[in-house]
Amino acid sequence: MSAFPPTTRRTALVTGASQGLGRVIALRLAAAGHRVIVNYFSSSAAAETTITEIRAAGGQAHAVRADVRDAGQISNLVDETHRVFGPIEVVVHNATGPQPMQRLEDYSWSDFQAQLDFFVKAPVLLSQATLAAMKQAGNGRIILIGSEVADLGNANFSAYVAAKAAMVGLARAWATELGPWQITVNLVAPGWIPVERHAGTPEASLKSYAQGLPLQRLGVPADIAGAVAFLASDEAAFITGQCLAVNGGNTF
Repeated sequence: MSAFPPTTRRTALVTGASQGLGRVIALRLAAAGHRVIVNYFSSSAAAETTITEIRAAGGQAHAVRADVRDAGQISNLVDETHRVFGPIEVVVHNATGPQPMQRLEDYSWSDFQAQLDFFVKAPVLLSQATLAAMKQAGNGRIILIGSEVADLGNANFSAYVAAKAAMVGLARAWATELGPWQITVNLVAPGWIPVERHAGTPEASLKSYAQGLPLQRLGVPADIAGAVAFLASDEAAFITGQCLAVNGGNTF
């Protein structure tokens, strides 16, 4: 018999979960026993594949389409989740979009706004929509997927870097504000984890990045999913306001 109590099974919402990191995070949370809402925007077939895989393994999952930058669609997403699984107890803010790299002189403000919409507006709107239930329950988990770029300050990437850095501020401020309700807020900051969007990246680029890491190997999506699952678990109940770098030691 295990010396540790089983992890509480919660209703978890993962945004942008039809593919990439989000998909693997959804699979990992389901494997831990959580009821998972797989949010997607355009990849309905991929979302269905994800929930089919979860169900085949004995888990519970439901796919809901919503643009998490839109308040009305978030309201529908939350309502649908309540109908299927009940109140949302874990929110993983993972959704992302195009990430242009270019010189500062070539950016327009709309390029910055697009990144802020994904990484500030969406978490704000979705957290606001789920907080009442978390506060009433006196428990909750908000997990932001950030990036090591907030520490590295990558050149020609300032719109993305700025928005990801803003997520750090959200995590720390919300952790302080929401702590009295036992709602923890943490950020997981991946390094470069190759997923579908990186298809076609030259092997030399992947190898060069990996060789620069203390562990001298690339991470995989499961590395990020494991960190998220831990922060969603009972074992992480006394951890809040933290930025956990999961990048093979690329930042400290």
